[in-house]
Amino acid sequence: MLELKKGINILAEIGGITTLDEAHALFAKKCDQENLAKLKKITNGEALIQIANAIAMMQPDSIFVNTGSEADKLTIRQMSITKGEEQPLAMKDHTIHFDYEKEQGRVVDKTAYITNEDEETSVMARKILRNEAYEYVKTEMSGIAKGKCLLIGFFSRGPIGAKGSLPAMEITTSTYVMHSANLLYRNVYHHFDAEVERVGYVITNVHSEGTSDPANFPKMRVFMDRSWLTTFSMHCTYAGNTLLMKKGNHRFAVDLATYYQKESQLSEHMFITGLKGPGGRTTYFAGAAPSGCGKTTTAMVGTDFIGDDLAQIWIDDDGIVRAVNPEFGIFGIVEDVNREGDPLLMKCLREEGAEVIWSNVLIDENRVPHWVGHGEEMPKKGINYTGEWWEGKTDENGKPVPPSNPNARCTLLSTNIENYNEKMAEDPKGAPIRVITYSGRDSDTMPPIVVAKNPDQGVAIGASILSAATATEVGVSGVRRQPWANEPFIPGPLADYMDAQFLFFNSPKIKEKPIMAGLNYFLTYGARGGEGKKLLGEKRDVKVWLGWLELYANGDVDAIETPIGFIPKYNDLKTLFAGIDKAYPQELYNKQFALYIDNIIRRIDLQEEAYKKEQNVPEKLFEVYEEERSGLEALKAKYGSIVSVEELIEAVNQ
Repeated sequence: MLELKKGINILAEIGGITTLDEAHALFAKKCDQENLAKLKKITNGEALIQIANAIAMMQPDSIFVNTGSEADKLTIRQMSITKGEEQPLAMKDHTIHFDYEKEQGRVVDKTAYITNEDEETSVMARKILRNEAYEYVKTEMSGIAKGKCLLIGFFSRGPIGAKGSLPAMEITTSTYVMHSANLLYRNVYHHFDAEVERVGYVITNVHSEGTSDPANFPKMRVFMDRSWLTTFSMHCTYAGNTLLMKKGNHRFAVDLATYYQKESQLSEHMFITGLKGPGGRTTYFAGAAPSGCGKTTTAMVGTDFIGDDLAQIWIDDDGIVRAVNPEFGIFGIVEDVNREGDPLLMKCLREEGAEVIWSNVLIDENRVPHWVGHGEEMPKKGINYTGEWWEGKTDENGKPVPPSNPNARCTLLSTNIENYNEKMAEDPKGAPIRVITYSGRDSDTMPPIVVAKNPDQGVAIGASILSAATATEVGVSGVRRQPWANEPFIPGPLADYMDAQFLFFNSPKIKEKPIMAGLNYFLTYGARGGEGKKLLGEKRDVKVWLGWLELYANGDVDAIETPIGFIPKYNDLKTLFAGIDKAYPQELYNKQFALYIDNIIRRIDLQEEAYKKEQNVPEKLFEVYEEERSGLEALKAKYGSIVSVEELIEAVNQ
């Protein structure tokens, strides 16, 4: 069981500030009159002492308090350009930021949870004992902000007043980080005290990029203190390692849901989107996928987009599962974003009107950004994250350097997206969730849609994701088991997290249980009797898969039962494909939805073997696996290792 406020508060221990009087004295010494007046409007004692200790530890030359006013936002943006963390581009309000060449994603080997001696963490997580973390932070962060301005912002991870929202402070020397925060999170300076009082927690994020001296690169670390809800990031530049209100604080939210809000709340790596169905109804989806596996594309297929990355989920007093997006904007991967697959996002990126921060793309001589897969002519030369770039450039190992990094990003406000439902996104009551989806990168096993027969099988689908490693994580490669899309952000033992999932989705408090489904966009011809790695589908098919789930959730279509769940009928999909002006031959349907029994059983065996190495994994998971295996083996005994849809229908009718 995680225990909050256990062990020394590292930030307070290093900073040495213990009282409000000491904090105010330090503010008076370090702040000019304007910023001192801004700080005086914050009255929460715990937050003020944390801020004072960050200042005492980092020793900046000056302080800037970000109130979220238009004047402050403009000042921060201009500061970033003046400092050189960003550069203006040709299009109005577009800027480019380049991260360190060797830091183009989450530094998983340098990211760790600060733990107490007797505290368990996920077997897939790195940890550092509290005393060791104290020494490292003290050494590397003491005085790290000398000669710099320290920026302080007050934000909410979610709409003000929402049950799943959490207040958080961003304390950083990076103007790019604070500029990004202004686009991605709701600034709640004027409501901060009330939100901390309502929630009972205050999250603190402390960061400095240090200097650009390459000798400092090996020193970069991201530490997350689970007990004190505090993050420390040093010598880092990539937003995933620095803007820790995102994945750093998401980890804290997962902890709080798992240990302090069990059966009532979840914190998930999920998009939220709505899809209009017959009669003008809107059905809301929450969908999990590992980073780089299509969450943003899937979310934007909806008619009522709310979020593309994170979701805070709870059961309301009427027994409805609801969700809010902790974020206010998009920090999206741009590789393969183009007009054919992502028209609404491309409009923001290629037409004036949206403020956009680009990172790690190619900038041509006309100050226009380019990226791999944008469907446009690529320049022969330009500037990218490696410096000067030209067609044919190679790295020190002779490997071609792409024009843009595979993890290159765009950051912008969600309100710029045409299908964004701002009214629902800002409603503290949350969106009513009718469909939960789970997907990864699966080239050879699961069909495009499988709907769980019950909540236990739904949880098992979420626990059994297989994914290809993506550029979001530095130094990770290959195809790997990723139990839960949330796995990189689960601090405690997976058994604890899974137990919370079973409890939530089986809760008697839920009066209208969402359907739970697996989605897979990555089946290849080579895995279905053909050749090569070409996908059986394409991006626009996502609208059909979601469209069918919308109909199924509302009882408008039925499905074919299989041991691993329900799959769609051909004619229903054919009609939906016609709606996107695309033919859907029976032959393609047969390839996509036939069950390759041996592959599925191998997948079950892989997951089961791995989970049996962990302690206290709920027995329900193994019961689901055994029931599925038994049913699959019976099908194989009758029909062979590849079972067609016709044979599945025959088996059900006998």
